[in-house]
Amino acid sequence: MKDLNSLNKLIEAFEELPSIGKKSATRLALAIAKDKFKALKLINAIEEVVTNVKECEICGSFSEHEICEICDDPNREKTLAIVESAKDVMVIEESGSYNGFYFVLSHLDDENIQKIRDIIKNKEIKEVIFAFPPSVESEARSLYLEDKLKDLGVEFSQIAQGVPTGVHFENVDINSLAKAIKLRFKL
Repeated sequence: MKDLNSLNKLIEAFEELPSIGKKSATRLALAIAKDKFKALKLINAIEEVVTNVKECEICGSFSEHEICEICDDPNREKTLAIVESAKDVMVIEESGSYNGFYFVLSHLDDENIQKIRDIIKNKEIKEVIFAFPPSVESEARSLYLEDKLKDLGVEFSQIAQGVPTGVHFENVDINSLAKAIKLRFKL
């Protein structure tokens, strides 16, 4: 409808977000148009994020400070998980399964490799964990990083891969099943 230009702009703005299609964008826009209080609350939350959230100078994860609370915590384990995104840091932290440091490797270049080297030296890291989603590219990236960091005397590992809990073999791709069998462990 042409006389709802502002609503159409909002729908288009929502569609630009990851995993939001036309139907979801329309549903969100209509909900906001209908409830002014929720709209103002959303506007305020977005403004706070845009104003306050930035990348940590050390690890590249999100923080409201120059250095995030994880990098600033001297009580964390001497391990470094290299991940693809700040979202990965949030998910791993929420799991409560890891208490080391992180580095968000959004792209592979000499500057990021130097930052990783600095973290390993400054935090006295003993183990580097490659926490990438399984793929040929991830394996190549891990091997390349291992080659660039091996002179620092750290151990290297990668997160386990294989069959997810509760999934039948018929729903698992061949490569994941093969890795699960190959990387099996004794009980």
